[in-house]
Amino acid sequence: MPSVLIVDDEKHIRSVLRLLLEKQGYAVRTASSGEEAVALFEREPAEAALLDLKLPGIDGLETMTRLQRLGAPCAFIMMTAHGTIQSAVRAVRQGAHDYITKPFDNDELLLTLGRALEYERLRAELRELRRELKTRYGLDRMVGAGPGMRAVFDAIERVSRVDATVLITGESGTGKELAARAIHEASARAAGPFLTVNCGAVPVTLFESEFFGHERGAFTDAREARPGKFEQASGGILFLDEVGELPLEAQVKLLRVLEDHAVTRIGAGRPVPVDVRVIAATNRRLEDAVRAGAFREDLFYRLNVFALELPPLRQRRQDIPALVRHLLAKMNAQLKLEIEGISPEALRMLEEYAWPGNVRELENALCQAMIYSNGRRIEPADLPARIGPARLRPAGTRPAPPRAGNLAEAVEAVVAQVEREMIVKRLAQCRGHRTAAAESLGISRKTLFNKMRQYGLPAAEENEDSNPLPPRKTGSH
Repeated sequence: MPSVLIVDDEKHIRSVLRLLLEKQGYAVRTASSGEEAVALFEREPAEAALLDLKLPGIDGLETMTRLQRLGAPCAFIMMTAHGTIQSAVRAVRQGAHDYITKPFDNDELLLTLGRALEYERLRAELRELRRELKTRYGLDRMVGAGPGMRAVFDAIERVSRVDATVLITGESGTGKELAARAIHEASARAAGPFLTVNCGAVPVTLFESEFFGHERGAFTDAREARPGKFEQASGGILFLDEVGELPLEAQVKLLRVLEDHAVTRIGAGRPVPVDVRVIAATNRRLEDAVRAGAFREDLFYRLNVFALELPPLRQRRQDIPALVRHLLAKMNAQLKLEIEGISPEALRMLEEYAWPGNVRELENALCQAMIYSNGRRIEPADLPARIGPARLRPAGTRPAPPRAGNLAEAVEAVVAQVEREMIVKRLAQCRGHRTAAAESLGISRKTLFNKMRQYGLPAAEENEDSNPLPPRKTGSH
């Protein structure tokens, strides 16, 4: 229930307001002076405050200023007589939500208070959204304290200050898209769009339409005009993921746009200027592709104005404990689990593994381990076989057969083991999204939940689709 602090030196006013608001379900506290109000607010902040402008000692305006300095969000409503309306207006300019005049109408007061609380609620949601966006796309989502990542962070901060084209290189799964988004968030273009195009997924026949757009009637299916990616990203950043996959014919057209800063839609007669910063990424060595004639040298130098190389995870093993903590917290929220940590033995296995799939593989392995885990922390047995204890068995050996009394029971035990492993792996691949996992396994959602319960896997159905499965990407992130 919302809490309200009433500050007025007239006992009768305090009593009337308390009675009115408590009937509406508010938690009410009262103070007869500004000093008393500050003391109460320090011990327990209120979500809203009704402040009389005329108070003994410090007045209502100074009281509001001192309460604001305490830092807790609060909706301030000033109470004033007709002769002090100018002071109330000044209070609104200094941060009060509104003011009401005495004698006040009860309905008007309740309406004003309700609006003020709703406004503060929306402001809190906006603050949380901004914080989440910064966490999701900013540098604080790129975890690492070793020298390799410190160099990456320094490079991102430096290149964010200028509007140069950037070429991000690194193995698949090292976080190239995260780095591009961090540059965007820290740059002067942060308020503009950030558009991603997977260059390997665009057929050469559709390249011009996808990147440059088309006019209505430009070809058979062009029923309406459509801007391309460059126009859509104007004022922001266009992230060209897997740029090394572009065929030579498309490379020529991309080079022209980078040189002219203009695009011509299919079917249009004149070019359209575009204000776009390009960040490209690839897991290939473009220098080798240039020597092999598979990538244009002039385009390479146009993209490689500022080079940023992301180290593979095997070269920064000291960052694995911090990455594990970060990913566990993230996936606990996504999967609605309560895994508190990881055992020293399991963490050692993660630190010793080679991680050919880099951070993305680590995330998937932890997701699978969290689903397997029957306790509050991840143990070696919870890890995928390629990482956990199964990796340590001598070559050519198999796990011990199930201890069953007869052949039928043995077959049943093996089938159950295979079913459980398939469900865990598919849930990991689908990031815990039960509906998608069920569809990919060829069973109904209800059957999947029944089997998860049967095998002791977390199967709570509430809000299980509240985190929709992210689109599958073939490029690096």
